[in-house]
Amino acid sequence: MDIVGVLLVACALSMDCFAVSLSVGLCRKETSQLEILRIGLFFGLFQTGMTLAGAFCGTFLAEIIGIFDHWIAFGLLAFIGARMIWEAIHGGEEQTFSQRLGYRTLATLAVATSLDALAVGLSFALIGHEIPWTSAVIGIVAFLSAEFGVNSGKYIGEKFSPRIAEAIGGGVLILIGVKILIEHLTTEC
Repeated sequence: MDIVGVLLVACALSMDCFAVSLSVGLCRKETSQLEILRIGLFFGLFQTGMTLAGAFCGTFLAEIIGIFDHWIAFGLLAFIGARMIWEAIHGGEEQTFSQRLGYRTLATLAVATSLDALAVGLSFALIGHEIPWTSAVIGIVAFLSAEFGVNSGKYIGEKFSPRIAEAIGGGVLILIGVKILIEHLTTEC
């Protein structure tokens, strides 16, 4: 596969990273550039790591996780999205993304958006593609998508009140989870 093909795959994998990062930016207009860098690094490293794991763990792991990966991604995103909407409606003092994002929340979001990279890594290994190079490209594109997503969300979020932005962000996360679930369920039929 040439560089254009790898970039297209990387862009496709990073769409969920972008959408989740956009949600974070909507709710966290005060996010510093250092925190945005940390968010991008989490998404980029998890995309890279899952691609490598798929390639090196082989068919066995991909088949086991492939059976329910879409359910895991849906559950994680739906839970976080519902929590955001709940906080926006009920006006809790501590909104989901109102304070600095913790490592656990970032890891949860990064895992939920990078499960497809596991299957891609396996696919690339089966066709004999260069895994380290491809994983690096996938990680870099995910990093850039996350950075752009948070910054875009911050810009758009300035137009809305914090509660509305958090509700919109939560809705986006739930929709991404539903999209992942529907895509996988319709391809299994």
